[in-house]
Amino acid sequence: MTTLPHTPFLDSIAGPADIRRMNDVAIANLADDVRAEVISAVSQTGGHLGSSLGVVELTVAIHAVFDTPRDKLVFDVGHQCYPHKVLTGRRDRICTLRQEGGLSGFTKRAESEYDPFGAAHSSTSISAALGFAVGRDMGMPTGDAIAVIGDGSISAGMAYEAMNNAGAEGRRLFVILNDNEMSIAPPVGAMSKYLSGLYASPMGDLHKMAEGFEAALPGPLREHARRARNLVTGMQNGGSGTLFEELGFSYVGPIDGHDMGQLLQVLRAARTRATGPVLIHVCTTKGKGYAPAENSADRGHGVSKFDVASGAQAKSRPNAPSYTKVFGSSLTHEAQLDPSIVAVTAAMPSGTGVDIMGARFKDRVFDVGIAEQHAVTFSAGMAASGLKPFCAIYSTFLQRGYDQVVHDVALQNLPVRFAIDRAGLVGADGPTHAGAFDIGYLSALPNMTVMAAADELELMHMVRTAAAYDDGPIAFRYPRGEGVGLTLPERGEILEIGKGHIVEEGSDVAILSFGAHLAECRKAAEKLAAQGVSATVADARFAKPLDHGLIRNLLRHHKALVTVEQGAQGGFGAMVLHYLANEGLLDGRCAVRTMTLPDRYIDHAAPDAMYAEAGLTAVDIAATVLEAAGVKLRRTSADTPV
Repeated sequence: MTTLPHTPFLDSIAGPADIRRMNDVAIANLADDVRAEVISAVSQTGGHLGSSLGVVELTVAIHAVFDTPRDKLVFDVGHQCYPHKVLTGRRDRICTLRQEGGLSGFTKRAESEYDPFGAAHSSTSISAALGFAVGRDMGMPTGDAIAVIGDGSISAGMAYEAMNNAGAEGRRLFVILNDNEMSIAPPVGAMSKYLSGLYASPMGDLHKMAEGFEAALPGPLREHARRARNLVTGMQNGGSGTLFEELGFSYVGPIDGHDMGQLLQVLRAARTRATGPVLIHVCTTKGKGYAPAENSADRGHGVSKFDVASGAQAKSRPNAPSYTKVFGSSLTHEAQLDPSIVAVTAAMPSGTGVDIMGARFKDRVFDVGIAEQHAVTFSAGMAASGLKPFCAIYSTFLQRGYDQVVHDVALQNLPVRFAIDRAGLVGADGPTHAGAFDIGYLSALPNMTVMAAADELELMHMVRTAAAYDDGPIAFRYPRGEGVGLTLPERGEILEIGKGHIVEEGSDVAILSFGAHLAECRKAAEKLAAQGVSATVADARFAKPLDHGLIRNLLRHHKALVTVEQGAQGGFGAMVLHYLANEGLLDGRCAVRTMTLPDRYIDHAAPDAMYAEAGLTAVDIAATVLEAAGVKLRRTSADTPV
């Protein structure tokens, strides 16, 4: 039984308007209550704990100073928004975070007027906030715009594009840099070195912030602070501004993000004095106030349910290794045999599994930070040099580098190997992280080869196939979570490009699966057998090039052919239909259907529940097959999806 925290100050408010009536001592006490509430809630739901704990004081202070929701508070990524949700009328539902039918783990416009802009991908906040500022200046009913962005997110190119534009516009805008010296993985690059230097800078007398912090420091400390600030200017010999100031922002900071007095004073002064864009540099500690999070390697970035007293997380015993681990281990084995293999990730070494290779071959693994566009073109350059790059990026994040995939990789026919994790529906992270579109957006490209792993053994085969393939770009997709429990060899086999295979031989109908829904297709075949219908089940392996011979044989020998994939319309099924239509093969006796994700976004839930919502259960597949074949499915209670 969960013991509710004692939260008298939080209990006394209904929303941000009540915070603005509190005195500063009460506001500081409110922050303590919010931290306890967040810890209690996430212990029951799991989620992004460390990032939310790090911004408790900052979130409370922003709501205390600014007139939300008229003033627009835009969180970058949004995984730090749990305190915000507690304070903005959603406390009664906070224990539904990331649960089916519950609150999103990110900001979401449809959820609250206090979420003016939805987020889950990084580095969008400054662009959106500038859009609100322009709307305000053009007479829209909105107040100030405040973007809260982390030190990892601000290193991405889109953030600098937005800051450059905002500086040129010169409009009143607040950007709060939440510098916790850590994004999902330790941030990389010159920006991170700069922020790390600033973190240690002495704090000045805040009332002189308009003149610059170092001007208010005692003489012996002033030069040290000036050197720290100058680390990003590129003007080490006499330059006096920060990079942010060079872009047109007034820079304020660094300040202690856990000192409520400092926060309130700086935010109030900035709100009173600002006439143009302001960047407020706030230093925080990820996981602040909860020792198990502060002391963990990732500061409690993403946790499962846990015991509040000990911090021990509930872990289900895995039945099989995760696809991510299988990929990482297979890639490491191939790298051991081929010194030209390198790996690239965009701030997700452990999330993509390339950290396994990194532990063995540190100098051949490159984490480029939150910069998917750069990651793709960087990989293209290495491929052009003769190396064999594996560019490992989640499906939903690879979308951010699509122009580079088209222009820098496919157009030049460079052999970049795209390892696409989190393909299909991903559960609690919801539609923002669903890998729904990569089949279509990659299969549309000339020169591209597109594979999908049906299980962990197939993934091993595809890693080796990609390593051996040097005729152009090649991609392979695989889902989040555990494999199906197969016995794995030491090394995969090289697949014949463009060839699928028959998994189960039948005579009446055919199911052609692309990717990790093969197990569900086999369950559907069992249900069909119980109806007296014999089904062939085939694994396509490739969406491009298609196995024309396999498709023709399935069409020729069955009354119905149904394709199944864990992707959106316009993907594998569309490629099959396009081929059949152009060959005149849709005019025969075999009925053809395609099963994809529906043409809508599916809210967060357990993956099985999301696929049930999508109409892709074994029962749904069997029913579609029988409908195509002109047979009615006899349903039983056992057929009802759970």
